[in-house]
Amino acid sequence: MVDTKKLAVFIDLAETQNYSQSAERLFLSQSTISKYIIALEDEWKVKLFIRAHRQVKLTKTGMALLPKAKEILQQENSLNQLINHQVGLKGRPLVIKVLPSLSQYQAAHIITNFAKNYPEIRLELTETNADKLEHALNHEKADIIFTRIFNTNIPSCNIITNEKDHLVALVPKNSNLAQHDYINYDMLKNESILLMKDTISKSNPASKIFQNMALKPKIIYKGQRMNLILDMIDQGVGISIAMNKSFNLTDFNNIKVLPFIPKINSQLAFLKRKDNTSNMVELFWKFALEQTELLTNE
Repeated sequence: MVDTKKLAVFIDLAETQNYSQSAERLFLSQSTISKYIIALEDEWKVKLFIRAHRQVKLTKTGMALLPKAKEILQQENSLNQLINHQVGLKGRPLVIKVLPSLSQYQAAHIITNFAKNYPEIRLELTETNADKLEHALNHEKADIIFTRIFNTNIPSCNIITNEKDHLVALVPKNSNLAQHDYINYDMLKNESILLMKDTISKSNPASKIFQNMALKPKIIYKGQRMNLILDMIDQGVGISIAMNKSFNLTDFNNIKVLPFIPKINSQLAFLKRKDNTSNMVELFWKFALEQTELLTNE
């Protein structure tokens, strides 16, 4: 059986041709370098180096054996990396926190496909509102988050943007607002509002607009059940503010969608901290990048 420690010394000495330099590079004594080379020569019954004082030169036999020695050492390194990778995969779960409206976005397919392709990784997937998602990532309570961002300049994070979205109003078709082709924020002053929790996050420019309104709208529901909101609007109770892709109007025929003026755009994105380079996170990140590119090109 080949001792790869000795192989590493053989390969390094072949490169430096100097005992002192190899000793410094490998953090070994010169006597240990010499001992390992002599041991290899005895085991293999060959002469690897021509020695002249501290300077050495490969023999023809040494030159012939060197490529194979490098190959064996590379195989060991690859094996160790795979072992470490598998140990990492079987450790703690990969924690991904997402918006409650995840199912309406491409990210849902990316996460599902990742789970199918890597069943050995234990996923911990939870929903929460946008403000708590950012907090979870900053305080290392999540490896990856899927959220809505309005600014891609986040120095501490890597970002994969999937889709764009924009804010709209959902109104009953029999309301006065439905007579318009668009809606502005002043038109909401006396309305009863039904909101998904994550819609008007602190990072959303609409949040400041609401705070600055002379007459704040009356919010009568704030939760995570979009279908309940749609059902109430469909029956003529209140209006809602939502991102255009965060809902499905199938079976809700009494609702009209109005764009906001001025328009507020957002991007849906995966975020991870740049300093989180664990095997699981890097594996998911690479997969998400590839999947996003595929979905973009469809």
